[in-house]
Amino acid sequence: MGKLKITVIVIILLVAVAISITMFNRTTDQPRQLNLFIWSEYIDPDIVADFEKAFNVKVRIDLYESNEEMISMLQTGRQGAYDIIVPTTYFIPTLINLDLIEPLNRQLIPNVKNIDPRFTTIEEDPGNVYSIPYQWGTSGLVIRSDNPDEIEPSWKLLFEPDAIKGNFLIFDTARDAIGSALKYLGYSSNTTDLKQLEEATNLLIETKNRPTFMGFNGGVDGLSKVVGGVATLAQVYSGEAVKASLEDPDVHYIIPKEGGELWVDLFAIPKGAENADVAHQFLNWTLNPDVSARLANYSLYGSPVPEALAFISDEIKQNPGIYPPEEILNNMEYYKDLGNNSGLYEEAWTIVKNR
Repeated sequence: MGKLKITVIVIILLVAVAISITMFNRTTDQPRQLNLFIWSEYIDPDIVADFEKAFNVKVRIDLYESNEEMISMLQTGRQGAYDIIVPTTYFIPTLINLDLIEPLNRQLIPNVKNIDPRFTTIEEDPGNVYSIPYQWGTSGLVIRSDNPDEIEPSWKLLFEPDAIKGNFLIFDTARDAIGSALKYLGYSSNTTDLKQLEEATNLLIETKNRPTFMGFNGGVDGLSKVVGGVATLAQVYSGEAVKASLEDPDVHYIIPKEGGELWVDLFAIPKGAENADVAHQFLNWTLNPDVSARLANYSLYGSPVPEALAFISDEIKQNPGIYPPEEILNNMEYYKDLGNNSGLYEEAWTIVKNR
């Protein structure tokens, strides 16, 4: 009986080990999770699918339409729900001060060596401690016209009543709307001068009270109205507008000669991200020149990886709406984090909206 008991015990142990091994293999075969919180229409689905296949990851994507919306979601109990967010440069200090993002583990992102040096010295995050660049572009105007050579590339199109015929839209964010008015008036879009802000506020109030004003709703929605012929002019981001211009010869993207916003969208990892290791893997992967080029070819924004240019189509590299000439870039400004002075723009925006 003793030998029989020993034999039974051995069999039981062997079965238990076999079951454990099977369960372990099943567990390790299960895809890991990556939760990406990003702007709408901003990443190639094929690239996401390739990453999933290459690294055995399941990517879940949630979308937002503004930096403010993204921050609000993080602050209302959704912080741990996301592994990667895509803020614009001047929101990085806010995210840091609110303790909403983690410093990156650069050892897990060896491809940071591929980043263009001009994107490693961004004032809001020098040295890419909290973020790496995703894509960059400009903000300007999209216009419907069959005579593009007669269009003056100026903010006059938006702010002077007789400059265009037809309906128009303005961005529904304080910095974009007020910033464009400031550039038209010859001021910096980062000014904290009260008199200059007052001038810009009054200009926006006058502009929104014109009968052809369709509302504060630029970006994708404004572009769709211009493409559909409902509006003539709207404030937009470069990539979306350039894509529309390639599909419709009567749609044109304009960077005003007075200057506008030069922006960089960044990848960052929220505080408490449950899949931070996968997030770092994804960030590193996007800095491969061929992957960064595919992202640029899809979205029609600029790549932060110089070596990616070898893989970017000539049509994109030679398009001044995507890669503007230096004389245009010299008039552009990054929006800066204004600290305690940020409230000046919110106060001005409240006045604009209510009058």
